[in-house]
Amino acid sequence: MTKYTTKEKQKCDFRKISIQRLRLSSRIAKIKKDYYINLEILKLIKQHKVKNILVYIPMDMEVNILPLIKRLRKENYQLFTPYMVDDSFKIVKYRLPLKKKKFGIYEPNNSNLKVQLDMAIVPIIATDDTFRRVGFGKGMYDRFFAKLPYKPITIFTSLELCKCDTIITSSYDIEADYIITF
Repeated sequence: MTKYTTKEKQKCDFRKISIQRLRLSSRIAKIKKDYYINLEILKLIKQHKVKNILVYIPMDMEVNILPLIKRLRKENYQLFTPYMVDDSFKIVKYRLPLKKKKFGIYEPNNSNLKVQLDMAIVPIIATDDTFRRVGFGKGMYDRFFAKLPYKPITIFTSLELCKCDTIITSSYDIEADYIITF
């Protein structure tokens, strides 16, 4: 049995409640939310004049950014996505076909490259007053960002703002520059 600190237990409990809330969201409302959140992300991309962007391949309860990805590819942005390696990930160029991997996450084929990200679009389950990320609890984004020698502009996305009024995150949890939700 795993022993948790009080803060870790609060975070774990809040994560479960937030996941349940996101799963219960209306499918029809989700389409509308996805559309408006994608528009807001696009505005920030244009405003900051970024070129190299980390995107994610959405799961059911996350904001569907696939229409945004399609548009950005047509406009010649350089898109990258996480590729799981051990307990973290590296970035690979976004390209088709995508293959279903561990945890039901889709990924492109592996590749080796060095690139500096200008922006990262990151899905969240929840956040707290520090605007740090509560994800699925594996810590992959935290480990990835901790290894970067720079900080890209970071945008968190969520279909609903699940925000805890107490601080449940830790200093190593990544922090957003922007949180876009509906």
